[in-house]
Amino acid sequence: MKSHRVGIKKDAKSGRGGFLCEPPHKKNRLFAVILTGLSGAGKTVALNALEDSGFFCVDNLPTSLIKSFVDLCYKTPTITKAAIGVDIREREFLSNFSDTISVLKKNQKVDIIFLEAKEDVLIRRFKETRRPHPLGFRAIEKAIHQEMKLLSNIRELADRVIDTSSLSPHELRKTIARSYAEEKTKALSVSLVSFGYKYGIPHEADLLFDVRFLPNPNFIDELKPFAGTTTKVKNFVLKQKDAKGFLEKLYQFLDFVIPLYMQEERSYLTIGIGCTGGRHRSPAIVEEIKKFIKDRKITVSVTHRDMEP
Repeated sequence: MKSHRVGIKKDAKSGRGGFLCEPPHKKNRLFAVILTGLSGAGKTVALNALEDSGFFCVDNLPTSLIKSFVDLCYKTPTITKAAIGVDIREREFLSNFSDTISVLKKNQKVDIIFLEAKEDVLIRRFKETRRPHPLGFRAIEKAIHQEMKLLSNIRELADRVIDTSSLSPHELRKTIARSYAEEKTKALSVSLVSFGYKYGIPHEADLLFDVRFLPNPNFIDELKPFAGTTTKVKNFVLKQKDAKGFLEKLYQFLDFVIPLYMQEERSYLTIGIGCTGGRHRSPAIVEEIKKFIKDRKITVSVTHRDMEP
């Protein structure tokens, strides 16, 4: 397959770098998204967001009909984006999913989104809605564990895994819309996530960086009450020699790796920056990285997962 040119282009006046990516010739005009994941993780919300972003959507389609549906969409001139929601209720897709996706990806651009959430969050959601789990177990914990086991192979095939534990329905809609709105399907979108290691790593992250080596404002009385997005905390973190060295090397790495993600036609890249509690150092570093990404003329969004006390 003939590759396309990717490089770094500098603006003549500002001298700032910007990624130059010549998109490859499209073999087809249909873009399909397969949306799946754990029950209670937000599939309905995500599917609605895709529909609002211009996708022709269908839910709970039997696996045996997925290829026929995609072929039909391809033959329909008015349909350029299609989304299919499948879950544990369609038991056949557990055994045939891999083969079906392999056939589709030979001729179409297909993204697989897998939604998940922490066990305690899923339990709370089921209790709040009072809906039974699709597997039918009386003990919701047993149903969740069984579903995780049954879907583990499908999760490994996903192009994107989204942990919705800390996302409200509105935030999940925004996350999906950012990645799959009309103008975003042909360009890379970068998501920056600050987090605290003591609360667990963000499973949706493609790249993870640990900044716990930096001095912690949490142990400085006049800085402890303030978040990493405030001027006084940012100034303290960014003035550190090690912070400057880290950012310099990180920027060099991103200048190298982001064009490679573009070359692979990735629609999104999630970068996680972690410190101990996710309140001071990682938010400050993320805000600085955001400026760098914006200077590269790339769409960027920021989530400070654990910044709130």
